[in-house]
Amino acid sequence: MTLTQEQVHDIAQELDCGFRCFLHSETGELLSIPVEAFNGTMDTEFFEEDLEKLEENFLEYREIPRMESHDSFRIMEEFAEELTDNKRLQNRLLDALGQRKPFRGFKDIIDDSGDYREMWFAFKNQKLEDWVRDHTQNFELNAPDME
Repeated sequence: MTLTQEQVHDIAQELDCGFRCFLHSETGELLSIPVEAFNGTMDTEFFEEDLEKLEENFLEYREIPRMESHDSFRIMEEFAEELTDNKRLQNRLLDALGQRKPFRGFKDIIDDSGDYREMWFAFKNQKLEDWVRDHTQNFELNAPDME
């Protein structure tokens, strides 16, 4: 199954917001469920129908994996390395990535970087969409993991 650009975008956004995403192998229906709904740390009332659908049709859905923290770190690093037009910001971001709490440090700097903040979000969104495309090309071969 080939996903539309809209589906890729939607899945990337859901993954970025901390959802687990499951795609029906025949219909392309997307179920997006917060991680906390699986580990019992939230009220699942709003996701009860999707959870039941997933449980009843478990083998028909394939999970699109979320990025690990090292993948997200690499995206931040790539962005900083590409900022050759602003060496000061580039050095600040790379320095933040080498410090304790690199995600927080990167966010604090990028949030106060004017137009570069928007550039960051566009870069990150593109990388997330690339991630989704890479991980759905052969998704029929991957069984979902309900841990």
